[in-house]
Amino acid sequence: MLSDASLLFQIAGIGITVAIIHTILKQMGKEDIAYFATVVGFVIVLVIVINQLSELFQQIKSVFLFQG
Repeated sequence: MLSDASLLFQIAGIGITVAIIHTILKQMGKEDIAYFATVVGFVIVLVIVINQLSELFQQIKSVFLFQG
């Protein structure tokens, strides 16, 4: 599991990279590809967040269901 700060920096880095790609593609006149790149970036961040939430729920489950 990544530390909290590195996870935030990873998500911020993805966001900045997607924003730059979106801006460049939009200025080139390829708005459809720019929006597709934004959606792909959003999905990547969503997968990261869902994975971290899954780990959090597993830890909570192990704490409250400790039988031992």
